[in-house]
Amino acid sequence: MNTTDPTLQRPPLPPFTAETAVEKVRMAENGWNTRDPEKVALAYTVDSWWRNRAEFIHGRPAIIDFLTRKWRKELDYRLIKELWAFTGNRIAVRFAYEVFPRLRAHVHANRGGEGMAAGDPCALRCPIGPDRSAVGG
Repeated sequence: MNTTDPTLQRPPLPPFTAETAVEKVRMAENGWNTRDPEKVALAYTVDSWWRNRAEFIHGRPAIIDFLTRKWRKELDYRLIKELWAFTGNRIAVRFAYEVFPRLRAHVHANRGGEGMAAGDPCALRCPIGPDRSAVGG
């Protein structure tokens, strides 16, 4: 991928300042709240690893498949992301979301954290080590 092509870059680019880190987090929050799996997947590198409970997701096609399945089951999904910390090309966020599952009569809430590194100016990488122990996207 040619990351010098300005049409492929996803500003704000690292190194992050307090202002640009908040902007990047807000853009990610807005993207997720579209519930568009293809749009969300484009924000991450082609080789991103995610962990969702016991499921490991690797690469954009798997991310799209996962989000499609997830959002097919969830109504009224709303995500809030908040900047937790940043340095250089790394951002850590806290997140919370609420959803009304199709087969349940009550709202489900979830909270967590995620760490992202912008190693490629086009997309974020959610790193998980070889032991798959780190938190993904």
